[in-house]
Amino acid sequence: MYTVKDIARITDTSEHTVRFYTDKGLIPGISRDNNNKRLFSEESVNWFNGVKFLKEGGMLIKDIKEYVDLCLEGSSTILTRYEIILKQQQLANEKLEQTKKLVAYMDHKVEYYQELLNENEDKMNPGTWITKET
Repeated sequence: MYTVKDIARITDTSEHTVRFYTDKGLIPGISRDNNNKRLFSEESVNWFNGVKFLKEGGMLIKDIKEYVDLCLEGSSTILTRYEIILKQQQLANEKLEQTKKLVAYMDHKVEYYQELLNENEDKMNPGTWITKET
């Protein structure tokens, strides 16, 4: 069995996050010891990792709760869960494409500034532009 501290370390999250997720009912199968401290099984670790990925993918807590509840209902909810995961996959792919565009922009800027450093002249700074007097 694992403690809150163990789960936080294993899943690379904060103890606060572990408690928050369990308080929201997102991690099934939590038990308590004689001192009322949360105890987690290997199954709890699997649930936690799944919830963590859904949250990092942008899923709202209430939607994660719905997904967890559907999982607990069993096989009759497979199609609904599949549709939820397809939607999350689409959102993750959209986020990935946005991130690729951001990286391409930053790569371009890095190349530009490397050229400036090599030339030792900032042609894009309006303060250094010379204007013609008419």
